[in-house]
Amino acid sequence: MSTPLTARGTRTKTKLIEAAETVFARYGYTDASVVRITEEAGVGQGTFYLYFASKLEIFEELVEDLNRRVRRAMSEASGAASNRIESERAGFRAFFEFTAEHPALYRVVREAEFVSPKSLRLHYSRIVDGYIEGLKEAQLLGEVGDIDPTVAAWALMGIGEMIGMRWVLWGDSADAGNDADPTASGTSRVPDDVLDHMITFIRRALAVPESSNGGVEK
Repeated sequence: MSTPLTARGTRTKTKLIEAAETVFARYGYTDASVVRITEEAGVGQGTFYLYFASKLEIFEELVEDLNRRVRRAMSEASGAASNRIESERAGFRAFFEFTAEHPALYRVVREAEFVSPKSLRLHYSRIVDGYIEGLKEAQLLGEVGDIDPTVAAWALMGIGEMIGMRWVLWGDSADAGNDADPTASGTSRVPDDVLDHMITFIRRALAVPESSNGGVEK
């Protein structure tokens, strides 16, 4: 992978990654091709190879790019929250909004399991690492109970991913099928009441338990 030396080169590389996002989402890894990516980007094949050695290399770069952008969106949103639960709400809302704008995130990450397992692990590990640190800090502040931050981080990420799949990717329109229909489709948003129920569930899971005399256990 080549690092652009000019602003024009940086723009061209960005255009190729954006095109790859569209092509991999539309065709899947197997049916995607360098030709389709360059046509989508509006550049020649020779230009592609100035920046990437292969289809696999741009796929792995795309996974990193999507990961970087979704983590930034979640971090910026949750950073202004006044406590951990509000941070959860803001972070998840940002994740759902990013997914609605970039539905390729789901397909690309899932294909990474077979195409580039190291990219899959990197994607989830980077998200979880930041999550763990946030939960540890919240525990020190007394906002989160005595729960293993690593287990909690993976569990919370799973919740967000499944809720996003159901309401953002599958949508909630008339043609979305029933609540458990895996063939439903349509990019939408997570309704406020769904987010409210989700956060209530998370609040209870992370809550500091009350002692028998009604106070908070130390």
